[in-house]
Formats: sequence, structure tokens, C-alpha cells
Amino acid sequence: MKSRIINGWQRLWSIVLAGGEGERMRPMVKRWLGQHRPKQYCTFVGTRSMFQHTFDRAAQLTPPSRIVTVSAAHHQADVLSQLEKRDGGTVLMQPRNCDTAPGIYLPLSFIRAQDPRATVLVHPSDHFVHPEPRFLEAAQRAVRAAEQLSDRLVLLAAVPDHAEPEYGWIEPGPPLAWVSGYPVRTVRRFLEKPPVEQAERIFAAGALWSTLVLAAKVETLWTIGWHCLPEMMPLFEQLQAAWGTADECRVLERSYRQMPARNFSLGLLEQLPDRVAVIEMDGVVWSDWGKPERIAETLQRIERPPAFPLTLCGSGTSSEEGDS
Repeated sequence: MKSRIINGWQRLWSIVLAGGEGERMRPMVKRWLGQHRPKQYCTFVGTRSMFQHTFDRAAQLTPPSRIVTVSAAHHQADVLSQLEKRDGGTVLMQPRNCDTAPGIYLPLSFIRAQDPRATVLVHPSDHFVHPEPRFLEAAQRAVRAAEQLSDRLVLLAAVPDHAEPEYGWIEPGPPLAWVSGYPVRTVRRFLEKPPVEQAERIFAAGALWSTLVLAAKVETLWTIGWHCLPEMMPLFEQLQAAWGTADECRVLERSYRQMPARNFSLGLLEQLPDRVAVIEMDGVVWSDWGKPERIAETLQRIERPPAFPLTLCGSGTSSEEGDS
């Protein structure tokens, strides 16, 4: 696979989010494997898990030494076994799951301790994308936009094909800038999991799906964190100072005993849409594989055979993660 690591991006780091529990997929996975495994560690198509696909995509954009994976302490065996034949970069284990905001700011505190001038690209490990080269091109555009518009968070958005009420939605505004011929647009507002009627209205009006694939300068994310989540940030300031010292494990455990559960989309993106920009992905199939039927529909759409019995997809159960 050809590397896309670009000269001059020595300050680009990747964050791989792999800490979700996949509760809505639990019944299907348990029937399939005989035990529960979070969906990002499952192989639904091909020979790699969703997490492995995501990590390998990140490794095409940044060297493994600048990839930071965040997971849960009780997933350690899955993470380490799936990275066994890879240069796995840095793996951080959360003592407990406190939702997506701490999941992003934990690795961000580690990166900020190494390089406060860095740009980061956030990769959820539970979303399916196809084809991969088109997705990687879009991710590169997001990084360029984040470096050009350094006071903004830049989100990749998917063009919806239906009014899905279980996704996050973005109402885009006019262009702020252009990157490689693509508009980087303002954001009028975010809507996380709107009611069906509202989802239908905004779908008809041209709203986009939020993928939570995010590029930003470290300091910009840090400043916005203090503005939106001030009760959380002192804990990560303490943790940043502890990385690389004999106290880092103790400070991590102590911080997570006090850590509030905060959702990144609700607690940050919805609060400051004027600090966010959005780029549409062109020619990319994207899906949050939170339901068995969603996985089956996507694989049928791209004509790929599943690595599991399709009969398991009829139950209507559901969750929150993805892959390519």
C-alpha cells in the first residue's frame, strides 16, 4: 500500500479512538462469536478488524511514532493483540469510559506535552469508509484546511442518502476558503441525533452527516476545551505535566476518578459552531456501523462479502463505532 505521508507534515499526529463498548451491537456479536467484543475489534469484512483498518489508514498519513491510540483498560488484550504485527505507536488506556470528549483530550494532552504546535487528525475506529484512497485524499484536505484556518476545527462530512435520525448532522454555511479546489465551509449549527421529522427537513435542505473525523491545531482544540468544558480541562493540564514522569500512572488513575463524562459533539461542537469548518467528502461511502442491518446494507451496496453470517442482521439491534 502506497504511503501518503507528506514532507513538511512533521507536526501532524493521528489520534485513533478505540474505546467504545459497542453496546447496541452486543446481541449480534455475542451470537456470532460466542462472547461480546466491541465492534471496532471485530472483522466484519475482509481480514482486518475495523480498528486495524483505521490504524492502517492513519499510518498512511502519519508515521506510527506519531499515532496515539486511546482505548479502555479492559480492552487492552484486544488492542495489543491486533497491533502485534504493526509498529503500534503509543497506546493510552483510559481507566474508565467517560465519553468522547475525554477520549479525545487524553491523547491530546500526551501530544501537547511532546509538541504543542502540532496538528492532529482524529480517526474514530468504528466507522466504515470506501474507497479508502478517496477518504485519505479528503483527510489530507482537512489537515491542509486546519493549518490554513488555524483558529478552526475542520470536520469531514459525508453526503447523506437518507434522513438518518441516529447520526449527527451539520448545517453548512458559505465557504471560508478553498483547498485543492474544494470549499471549506462555515457551520451554521450542529444537530446531534435529531427527531425524525427534523432529520427529514434538514436532509431535504442539504445538511450533511458529521463523521467526527477532525483536523485541528493542538492549541486550538485546547483553547476551545477550556471554553466549553472548563470542569474537565484542569485534570488534563495535570496529566500533561505528568507524562514521561514516574507519576504518570498515578495521575491518570486519580484524574479519571474525578473525570466528568462529556460528549464531544454535544459539549463542544454544538456550543461553538462558529469555531468549526466543514469539508464534504467526495465519492466516499461512509457509515457508522452501529446496527447489524447497517453493516449488511453497506456491504451489499459496495458488493463485498461479509465475514459473518448475514442471518445475524435481522434482529434490529444497534451501537456506536466503525471501519473501512
